[in-house]
Amino acid sequence: MTEHSLLKSSTVMAVGTIFSRITGLARGLLLVAVLGTTLLGDTFNVANTMPNILYNLLIGGALTAVFVPQIVRSTRDADGGDAFISRLVTATSVLLGGIVLISIIASPILVRIFATEYIGRPEFNLTVSFMRYCLPQIFFMGIFALLSQVANAKHRFGPMMWAPVLNNVIAIAIFSWFLKNTHNLEVGTISSTEVAWLGLGTTAGFIAQAAILLPVIRKTGIKIRARFDWRDSEIRKSTHLAAWTLLFAAISQLSYLITVNISTRAAVHALHDGVTTGVGFTPYSNALLIVMLPHSIITISIVTALLPKLSSFVIDKRPDLIHDQLVKAIRLVGIITVPSAVAFFLFGPMITRVLFFGIPDGDAQYIGKVLGALGLGLIPMSANLIALRGLNAFENVKLQVLSNLVMNLVGSALAVLAAISLDPKWVTVGLGGALAVSYYFGAWSTMRLLRRYEINIKIREVSGFYAKLFGISMVVGFPLHISQKYLPGGNIGKLTIVLFVCGAGYLLLAHLTRVGEVTGAISLLRNRKR
Repeated sequence: MTEHSLLKSSTVMAVGTIFSRITGLARGLLLVAVLGTTLLGDTFNVANTMPNILYNLLIGGALTAVFVPQIVRSTRDADGGDAFISRLVTATSVLLGGIVLISIIASPILVRIFATEYIGRPEFNLTVSFMRYCLPQIFFMGIFALLSQVANAKHRFGPMMWAPVLNNVIAIAIFSWFLKNTHNLEVGTISSTEVAWLGLGTTAGFIAQAAILLPVIRKTGIKIRARFDWRDSEIRKSTHLAAWTLLFAAISQLSYLITVNISTRAAVHALHDGVTTGVGFTPYSNALLIVMLPHSIITISIVTALLPKLSSFVIDKRPDLIHDQLVKAIRLVGIITVPSAVAFFLFGPMITRVLFFGIPDGDAQYIGKVLGALGLGLIPMSANLIALRGLNAFENVKLQVLSNLVMNLVGSALAVLAAISLDPKWVTVGLGGALAVSYYFGAWSTMRLLRRYEINIKIREVSGFYAKLFGISMVVGFPLHISQKYLPGGNIGKLTIVLFVCGAGYLLLAHLTRVGEVTGAISLLRNRKR
């Protein structure tokens, strides 16, 4: 797979992801407009984040990465993979159903663990109620992820990127109705009916997202039936790998547990100190949503196209080709992630004041400060994900666990340091910085571990190129940063000027300094447009 073909394979997915992330951002903005960024917003976000936490902790990593090599290999069987995939879907469905049932029963315990500061407060029961309506999302997340990987193995990449758009549209409809028909919702005034509509409406989107993939799978020719003969050797191997993935996810979620606890605690303490601005988990989750936009649009699209090919290279014993593909992918994502990271760092508050125009200016600016802290973590975040997919291709989850442990130990230590040393109103900004720094350690350790498979990604192959892109972005952006208060127009006008000047300047300097990946991407997009 050449750089040109990698771009072509990921373009369809990128377009779908763009629409998915745009509608996802609209969904997030509407949710903030309905519930705000203070404690009511935190209760819903903690509850609605729990399905993601449990899903990623218990099975998500296996479905999105570990099982891909087995699925790719099974498609070479005489039956085209029908038997293995049917066993895998059946076993996964049973497991997901059990997780949902147990987690709904254990909702009060989960709230006690993830939001300890809510114990004895009205926010506790409200969070439990929201959570019970949201937890069934786990089942439909899992089915969607598994069917997506089956479609990817058959080189049907587009549908999995477009299905979340339907999910977001349903949520947008629900939140728009609330925005039009309800006013001044607070922890003590929101009714049980309103709680149910918000929770079940959000879950309905995940049901539709999974269901829309069923006709796609039928078109691939794979026939999925209920099969309970799970003693197949490949299923046992998948289970073994998934066990290591569980440890990988547990490390991540323990770190996330620390983040949620510290941020919700900071919000309660800041309120006691008289701070009325939202400074807790909601600003953190919304800033992270924005940071994930370029990561999802470019990196996830490229990685999704890359992993099945890497798995084939492993089967064919071609580590040289794996090295080349990983380096090309890391350099390719950098042309988007590096300038995006610089933009978030320099213009975070300006961006969020435009996006979150419906909330108080102080709340919007605070989200922007968290965005600026998180921003520079975008660069190693994407590089680390690509390197991890190299380890995925070799089905070595143990090394991924080691890399993840290094990253999360650093992140957790820095998060605790932020909680101890900063005033409550600045703790969440510190949490953003802690996550950003941890990803640099994660990317470095993952690339070092790839050497065990004779894949030596040398620093000069990546860091020099990224430093060049970073320098170009700062040369263009920093003068605008220090002079932004003198720019004409309101928030939208200023941001429009910044985006236009920075975008045009970045492309011009990249061309003058002969950054081949940028000019190559532009040429490909022009050809596809024609």
